[in-house]
Amino acid sequence: MPSVPDDALRPGEVAAPLPEPRDAGLVFIGRIRTPFTSRAECPRQGSPDGPVCTLEIDPHFVPALQGLEAFSRLEVLYWMHQARRDLLLQSPKRDGATRGTFALRSPVRPNPIATAMVTLVGIEGTQVRVRGLDCLDGTPLVDLKPDRCAHSPAAPQPPL
Repeated sequence: MPSVPDDALRPGEVAAPLPEPRDAGLVFIGRIRTPFTSRAECPRQGSPDGPVCTLEIDPHFVPALQGLEAFSRLEVLYWMHQARRDLLLQSPKRDGATRGTFALRSPVRPNPIATAMVTLVGIEGTQVRVRGLDCLDGTPLVDLKPDRCAHSPAAPQPPL
């Protein structure tokens, strides 16, 4: 069976050239290490019992990890650097129905920012170990945030 390239359009999909970038400049805070080397290997939407993955934090940002260990769940924001960015309409493989990119959680979007709610396994030096990611090995890390649900610990209070 012939292989279909990742950038091939499915029936009903529409691509458009991207406008020239002009606004934001991102600073990646590290890289994500996963066992996934192709999109086909990545679990869809991650899995809470998936493999332990490592967020390799740039040493410059390690002080920003202080206090993160108090949270069992984290939100990881990352840049899907290998995703195409030009589709306006998409036809997901699972159902083939055509929808607008903003109505989907597809990695294919104008600004390929992804978010995942993960379980914190541990922090050691520049490495934050988590479960629940769905991205390729080497994915640039944009940000980390603690999950602030009703069951999360309160933020530490500054001394009086």
